[in-house]
Order: sequence, then structure tokens, then C-alpha cells
Amino acid sequence: MNRFFERENLPFFLRNPSIRWVTIFMFVVSALGIIFSFMTSWILGVIMFVLAVVSLYFVLNLLKRIVSDTNEYITDLSYRIKRGEQEALIQMPVGMIVFDDKQEIEWINPYMVTYFESEVVGKKITEVDEKLAKLIADNRNTAAPVTIKWQQKRFTLLVQPDFHVVYLMDITHYAKIDERYQNEKVILGNIYLDNYAEITQGMTDSEVSNLHNYVTSELGDWAQKYGLFMKVIDDDDYLILGHQSTLDNVEKDKFSILDVIRENTSKQNSPVTLSVGVAYGDADLNNLADLAQSNLDLALGRGGDQVVVKADGQQARFYGGKTNPMEKRTRVRARMISQALQELMNESDQVFVQGHRVPDMDSLGACLGIRRIAKMNGQECWIVLEKTHLHSDIERLLTEIDGYQDIKDHIITAEQAEEMATTKSLLVMVDHSKASISMSERLYDKLQNRVMIIDHHRRGEDFPENPILVYIEPYASSTCELITEMFEYQPREGEPINKIEATAMLTGIQVDTKSFTLRAGTRTFDAASYLRSAGADGILIQQFMKENVDSYLQRNHLVATVTFIDDKMALCAGEDDQVYDSVTAAQTADSLLQMAGVDASFVITLRDDDAVGISARSIGDFNVQVIMEQLGGGGHLSNAATQIKDKTVTEVKEQLIEILQSDDDTEEEQNEE
Repeated sequence: MNRFFERENLPFFLRNPSIRWVTIFMFVVSALGIIFSFMTSWILGVIMFVLAVVSLYFVLNLLKRIVSDTNEYITDLSYRIKRGEQEALIQMPVGMIVFDDKQEIEWINPYMVTYFESEVVGKKITEVDEKLAKLIADNRNTAAPVTIKWQQKRFTLLVQPDFHVVYLMDITHYAKIDERYQNEKVILGNIYLDNYAEITQGMTDSEVSNLHNYVTSELGDWAQKYGLFMKVIDDDDYLILGHQSTLDNVEKDKFSILDVIRENTSKQNSPVTLSVGVAYGDADLNNLADLAQSNLDLALGRGGDQVVVKADGQQARFYGGKTNPMEKRTRVRARMISQALQELMNESDQVFVQGHRVPDMDSLGACLGIRRIAKMNGQECWIVLEKTHLHSDIERLLTEIDGYQDIKDHIITAEQAEEMATTKSLLVMVDHSKASISMSERLYDKLQNRVMIIDHHRRGEDFPENPILVYIEPYASSTCELITEMFEYQPREGEPINKIEATAMLTGIQVDTKSFTLRAGTRTFDAASYLRSAGADGILIQQFMKENVDSYLQRNHLVATVTFIDDKMALCAGEDDQVYDSVTAAQTADSLLQMAGVDASFVITLRDDDAVGISARSIGDFNVQVIMEQLGGGGHLSNAATQIKDKTVTEVKEQLIEILQSDDDTEEEQNEE
């Protein structure tokens, strides 16, 4: 009896548990109905019995047909799915390679066979195609599909190492569409003639017309060569439009048009230089126009004669900048800046001035100059200075300042400045324009909407967002020179500059110009003459600049380690565990330039803050600023530096050599072309 109710002995449609329980339920209900009917009346019981039997017969037949149809449908569906899977594996346009633990191919689908010229099953992947084997090995642990180039086509590659399966899908058609889309993105640029107004001042109308026609013609030919659209906006302003592919070609040429126009106009004694700002990567033309103007401002802020190419949110690329910035400053601009500074000071409750960390003579001298200007305008000015890790010359200057109680009382620490600053205070940043290297970055953060910048270094990318006044002149010898010119426009009734302030500022000019031999223009000598007349002491300057014995011996030791790159670049490096003063490193770089045939010098040393510093110098034919910017630093064409953390002196030396050799190889290729 029990065997009768076993699953194998039941009708096939009752083997489904759900159908079986429904059937049992109907039998139980029918039986109960029949029993109650007979208890009421035997006639009603007979009728109920007949109805129950007939109903159960039809219901069971219906359930049997439903289960049969369902099973048939599932069987047919399973067959079609399995057949579809097999056909898909064989016919779908996706390549499949199945391999074993020995990297031997066990099976490939027919679609994949078309990519091989001979039988591949049973062979190792490396024997069949080394490039494909390398691509599979490189992307073996990549979870998401990657795009690769193989057999002159583009594929998405997915490797499933657990199943020993490789999938390849040909996306060449879509890759070409995407490539065309990327190449045809709009780029927009502004071209500005840096010194056009100055050069044409003394020219006749005919000479001006000839110069303008030449420059426009040269730019037009260059634009046509690379497929750019160029439009003349003004005598010294041009607009260019093009595609991303055009920009790529122009960048490969390093914007040689700058050199062409500068060299050809120099032969006519009217050297014209160009500054170019190019923007890309945005579909909104208004945003592109704003970014192109911003890039042009950056190029001009770095001294002109160069190109800045940048997309929003990306790092800028610089080209050109091979010449020292030409002096274009006028006394009108100095007067306007001086008056604007006076107005800002009068609107402020107090003034804070700070230079860069580890200050030099130009930085501290500029701070003293700004404090004097504030005092001449009846304003309280505080010099922010941390008296740690100071150079020997700065220590001597501070010792001398001890004799000037008023100045000494106005030199405060960064912590004191942060406590004293209010929303109405003014912060003047001198000799730098990067908040990250300020004496107090937290003070800058607190007063970032009340900041003025006075600097003579080329403007970099890490520039404050909302300064209320900017006075950056890259052609000036020093920040002290810029500030000295402002004294002429200060109130006469104010207390004039004193001896120690004049001496410190003149020392700053002398240090930055290497005793008036580098970047010293006529305005530099005018500023020096003013400071000398104000009481600057030459003997005191010599005392400030005296070199101690240890520094002298360290400098000679560094010079003894000199190595040459391409016989024109001198490189010195200290030991990985030996700390050198940054002034000693800078003096070593200067002394290396005195060697015959040396165009540029680099000195790499460990600093007392555990960073590795590089001091770079050149005689003007080699742009060391560009090299230092690649390492996170900056400066001038002939005087630049950087500091690198979390690396040893040896590692930084290898990195610098690689950059120098790479740039040299690029220059040789261009010369060959």
C-alpha cells in the first residue's frame, strides 16, 4: 500500500507536489460533502456522489492536460535555449578562446578562427600570437573589459582566468567614431603681440603697416598649414579656432611660430614676441573663450613669449618662454599700483605682510618696504616671520634690526598674526604667489578675500583665486625693485625709509641680480640709486652677504661632485643623508655657470626640512624654469628651484637626468626636422 503512494507509482501529473496537494484537497472536500449528503438524505447522497465523481473526473483530466502542456512547453523552451546558446557560441560576432592550465588553446569559436591563418587548437597562445598572449597576460586580473589594439583593429578584451576563457569583441567601427569625435572637438585660442605697442611707438605709419602685415601674413600661413581658422581682432590681438587633432599637431611642432616671428622681426630691429592662450575640452564656447583668456593671462603673467595650453581642471602645458621677459613696465603702472595699495591700506584696520618660507633678502627686504609704505600712510603693519631655519644673512639682518625697536616690535609669528587678523585686515604676499609656500598658509586662508600680491616671479598655476590686487612683473629684477618704485608716490609728510630698510632692500636687489649682472635693467639701477640716497650702507651689505667657513667648504665639496650632461649642463648632488643650506646650494649653482661651456647648472641637496631641493641656473639660453616646473617648482628662465618630498637625493638626481635627456632628445629631433 505504501509503495502505491510512492512518487514513481503515481501518475506523472500527480508527481508535482502542488498538483498532488490540490487533488488531495478536492478528494477530501468531495468525500466530506458526500458523507454529509447521505446523513441528510440517501437520495441527496447519491446525487452528490454522482456529481463528485463526474467533477473529479473532469478536473483530474484538466490537471493532467495542464501538466502535460506545461512539461511540453518547458522541454521545448529548454531545447530552444540550449540550441540558441550553441548557435550563439558558434555564430555570434564575439571571439572566444578556451585554454587550459598550460595556456594551450582547447577550443575557439568559428568567429575567432577568421583572425588566424592556420590551425591553432592544441597550440600555446604564445606560439599562435605573441602580442595577443601579452595582452591576455597583462589584463588577466582585470575585472572589467579593456580596450586593446590588435591586428590593426580595436577590441574589447575580457579575460576570465577562473574559467580559462578569453572574450574579444571587435569595436573598430565605434572606436573610429569616438576617435573622430575626439579629434573634432573645438579648441579656441587668443594670440597677443606682447610688445607691439612699445615697438611701434617710434615707427612711421609705413613701418607699422609693414610690421603688422608681416606678422598677420606669417600667422595666416601658419594657421592655414595646420588647418586653423584665424581672425584679426585688433592690431595686436588674434583669435584662432580649430579641432583637437589640429592642436595635437601644433603641439608636436612646439608652437614654432613663436620662434619664427621673434627671429625674423629681430633681424629688422623690431623683435615681436607672441603670447598665446589655448583652451580645449569643453563643448560650451563661452566657457572655452573664458578659459582661453585665462590661459593668455597666465602666459602674460609668466613674462610672455610663450604658449599656455590648458583644459578646465587639468594641468597646463607650456611652450616657448625661451627669452628673458622684455621690460614693458611704465611709471604710470607703478603709480596706479601705488595708489591702489594706499586705498586698500586706508580701507583696512591693519596690514599683514609675509614672504615665502625660509625667506631670502628679497623676501624680507620687501616686507620691510611694505611696512614702511603702510607707516607713511598712517597704518599699522605687521611682518609675519618664523625665526626657524633662517639663512645666515637673514640672521645677521635680524640682529641688526634689534637696534630698531619699532621694527622689531612689528615682527610677529604666524600664530600671533592668525589671532590678530580680522575680516577687515589686509594681507600682502611679497616675492611669491603660491599660498602653499607662504610663511603662514593659515593666515592666507583666513584673509584670502583680502589679499594683494607683489612678485617678480612668473605666475604659476597654483595662483590665489580672488586676490584684490596683483602686481606681478616677471621682467623686474626683484620684488624690492618693484616696491622701491612705490616710495615716489607716497605722502611726503610720512616718515621716510630709514637706513636698515634701505640697506635690506638694496641687498635684496643685489642678491637677485648677482651684483647687477643678471636681469638688471635701467629701472633696477634707478631703484638702487634711490635706496643708496636713502642711506643704504654698502659696508653693511657686505657684512650681510659674508659666507662662513662651513658654507664655503660645503660649496667646494658640492662642486667637486660635478658631472656633465651633453657637455653643456653641469649637475652636482650631495649625499642622501647630508643636510646642506639652501643658500649654499644656490651659490654652488651660480659658481658652476662660471665654467666654460656650461649653459645650465643644477644642484641637488637634502634640506633641513627633509625635502630634497634643486637649485637651477642658466645663462639665458636654456630655460631652467620649464625643467623645474616639471618637478613641481618654478622661477625664472635663468633662475629656478623646486623642493621634492618623500624621495632621496639619488632618486631625484635620476629623475632630473631623465627629464634633461628627454628634453635634449626632443630638441635634437626638432633640429633634424
